[in-house]
Amino acid sequence: MNDSIATEAKKPASARSWLLLIHQVPPKPDYLRVKVRRRLRQLGAVALKHTVYLLPHTDEAVEDFHWLREEIEADGGSALIVEAGFIEGISDEELDAMLETESGNAPEAAAKEAAAQRVEPGRTWVTRQGVHVDRIASAWLIRRCIDPVAQFKFVAARGYQPSPGELRFDMFEAEYTHVGEECTFQTLVKRFGVADRAIGWIAEIVHDIDCKDERFGRPETAGVATLMRGIASAHDDDATRLARGAAVFDDLYASFRKRRA
Repeated sequence: MNDSIATEAKKPASARSWLLLIHQVPPKPDYLRVKVRRRLRQLGAVALKHTVYLLPHTDEAVEDFHWLREEIEADGGSALIVEAGFIEGISDEELDAMLETESGNAPEAAAKEAAAQRVEPGRTWVTRQGVHVDRIASAWLIRRCIDPVAQFKFVAARGYQPSPGELRFDMFEAEYTHVGEECTFQTLVKRFGVADRAIGWIAEIVHDIDCKDERFGRPETAGVATLMRGIASAHDDDATRLARGAAVFDDLYASFRKRRA
């Protein structure tokens, strides 16, 4: 062999390491594609190609892409997670700028987080009689993340005049209720800045049961819906429904936390 034609393989321009998620989802139902894009936006990933998304290589990013890959495959799609370094075509500085644009202005995000609402503990939270999934889950969320010694009152759907200091949820003219396409549970998560991925997954389940639109399509949704129907059928008393439902959501939350660990 003529040594003069031997070439040295080009090395990456820098030592930076990146993670790529390369995925494919079935064309139907349409909500699957929307769900994956929403997940990727939540993670702050940037699109390099139509189905190729990038994050800096960190332990957290590996975990985030791992769980998203499992969700994609559970919905009948496929996904690969790749560690990569770039040689030509794009620089690390350009990638950093894309990530910064995707995540938004950092001071603005910090201000938004600081603006998350807080309440004094021990408030009376009022909702409609005949509680079902969104009100049961919202009461559980209130006690777990917002007001651990909250008291609950159940009233007629319309015409109730709240007493001073009472907070209404999931009812007519409530302080906390459906906003746009989001259920009350999702509204509470946003308004109180609950940043817990396990809670986020529960919010998706509650949304799909309550709004009946299969937007998120989590595999646990059908089972939780059956349990909620069973609780409503077996118990007429709203306080009992909250207690029974809280046990379901406690166990579901623990399961999600264990999966993350």
